[in-house]
Amino acid sequence: MNTEDLNRALVTLIQKKQELQVLPYSDDRYDDLEEELHDLEDDFNEQYGTFLEEALEKVHADLGSDTDVLLPTAYLPSRIDGDVSPKEGVWIDSEKYPSKEARLTLLPNPTRVILTVGKTVKQEVWKA
Repeated sequence: MNTEDLNRALVTLIQKKQELQVLPYSDDRYDDLEEELHDLEDDFNEQYGTFLEEALEKVHADLGSDTDVLLPTAYLPSRIDGDVSPKEGVWIDSEKYPSKEARLTLLPNPTRVILTVGKTVKQEVWKA
């Protein structure tokens, strides 16, 4: 797996997602941009899905989570800059953090998965 190509694809995908989020639905470009985003997501999942899903399965197992592993694109943040919000990514249950809201987010630079639990825990749990 070429992690540089993976990271570039991840950055491109998040940037496109961020670009779409700032457009109002009424913008003439919205539908075209949304279609581009869906195509990028499909290509990303096809190219890197198996690799990332295996990594996410291991992360879920390590955290004692019974939550289903979703497509890697579900774990993306809404923007590329800044810190991971406790509301970004995919919610999981975790035996290590019972009765707490835990989330996994797939981030670039370097490609990694971050676990956030409320506002107190922010931990890298996997790195490409």
